Amino acid sequence: MKTEDDNADDTVLFHVEGRTAVVTLNRPRALNALTHPMVLRIDEALGAWEEDPAVHQVLIRGAGERGLCAGGDIRAIHDDAKAGTTASAEFWRDEYRLNARIARYPKPYVALMDGIVMGGGVGVSAHGGVRVVTERSRVAMPETGIGFVPDVGGTWLLGRAPGRLGTHLALTGAAVGAADALLCGLADHFVPAGRLPELTAALAGAPAHEVLPRYAATPPPGELAARRPWIDHCYAAGTVEEIVERLLADGDPAAKEAAETILAKSPTALKVTLAALRRAAALGSLEEVLVQEFRVSCNALASPDLVEGIRAQVVDKDRDPRWSPPALADVTDADVEGHFAPLAGGDLSFG
Repeated sequence: MKTEDDNADDTVLFHVEGRTAVVTLNRPRALNALTHPMVLRIDEALGAWEEDPAVHQVLIRGAGERGLCAGGDIRAIHDDAKAGTTASAEFWRDEYRLNARIARYPKPYVALMDGIVMGGGVGVSAHGGVRVVTERSRVAMPETGIGFVPDVGGTWLLGRAPGRLGTHLALTGAAVGAADALLCGLADHFVPAGRLPELTAALAGAPAHEVLPRYAATPPPGELAARRPWIDHCYAAGTVEEIVERLLADGDPAAKEAAETILAKSPTALKVTLAALRRAAALGSLEEVLVQEFRVSCNALASPDLVEGIRAQVVDKDRDPRWSPPALADVTDADVEGHFAPLAGGDLSFG
């Protein structure tokens, strides 16, 4: 039987409608998860359109009704980590370069962040200049739940969210809807999902800045604005252990729920994530943060928690990961620092 992945050329589609070049991630049964060939083909297309005077703007969307993109192909990362090979590092090197290209793209880059937008899906959308969410949007960086750390420029984005909202989202891996994505700086406009076909058609004939005001609306209320007092207080603590203590002591049921969510994640990933966020806030550019994330990601391949987390969540689906070490107190400063060590194979660079 032929599957959607038998022909790599079909996993991402390209066409031009009027003045707009359109990228369609086309793996709907896999929630449009990114593969290495997809990343390379998107990058190549963006490079060509950058020089094409007939293309005035770019639009990226996902096939199907479930979402733009659920992230990278983490089964492949699981297999690579188990085998001790280098395919994941090669994928990340090209993926992070694509994220940087999107952030610096000289033409309007419009991302339709409808449905599920997680991990690598955030990387190909939230760095764009025009980011559209809908009432179906669920935007997240859920990496700590698989023993990993937010990447694809996620620590850059979350580190610049108001107050401590980004730290809350990074440690819990919580998914946010349209209003909260706007509040956190992960999106720019809300458009009802039913109007996306009209919006896409209108973009064929006019610039995004002229078209969007006709379709943008007020999103349904979010949750994070009202939670800012306890989020900003609790996540300002110096360590993950102190953050959890503050959350448990706060008295708000949502704070207690956040603490319980955090305690279910990989202790090592949590501590590395907090360190990565705080270091990212001190770095001056997205490219510098991506270099840091590349080190962290590649070093995480050697961590038992990445293989175990993907096993528990995606392979066996028992939802019962056995983290090593199992408790926050057992993760040493040296364990954390090792994730930021220079790579024997060379750091990420931008040509």
